Amino acid sequence: MALNILPSHADGFRLHPVEPRHAAMFGFALLTVSCALASFALACATPFAAFAVVSAAMLPQRPALLVVTGAWLVNQTIGFGALHYPIDANTIAWGFAIGAAALAATAVSGAVLRALPAGRTPIVLALALMCGYAAYELVLFAVTPFLGGAGAFTMAIIARIGGLNVVWLAGLVAACEIVRLLNPFGRGRTIST
Repeated sequence: MALNILPSHADGFRLHPVEPRHAAMFGFALLTVSCALASFALACATPFAAFAVVSAAMLPQRPALLVVTGAWLVNQTIGFGALHYPIDANTIAWGFAIGAAALAATAVSGAVLRALPAGRTPIVLALALMCGYAAYELVLFAVTPFLGGAGAFTMAIIARIGGLNVVWLAGLVAACEIVRLLNPFGRGRTIST
């Protein structure tokens, strides 16, 4: 009897922490709390690519984009409200660029998840993260001629932030699986054999 902790399902979604009718609210709560923690701990290194993958793995595209937008709004509110980011045109423009990059990462992650076969969820999530992170960084790099900051795109910085996204993705998937196993909403689900 083999234990498969990340079962794939016929509906095409890779993560099923809660019933589908609760998935958007759960995703929003999970990413809001995670984003708040990341924003205070990491400030400008919030792992939006990891958020994008988890959202796309749980939800259809439109709700996934809305959930990631909610996480971005939390990040910006904390940044400007609690961390006292300067309120100037460049900082605000970078905030919108980060939001656009997070949405691009979500769209790309969702496309990767839909395009790949239903099995091998951990590998597929890793591929979605790689593609989503690439999209995220490309969008941010694309605005540097207008907003500055090209010096922040060194291999060391990109690798460090990529590593943070890997760690956050693992943690978010673990949180989803713990919730799924605890079954707080009464869904009669067993671990696949």
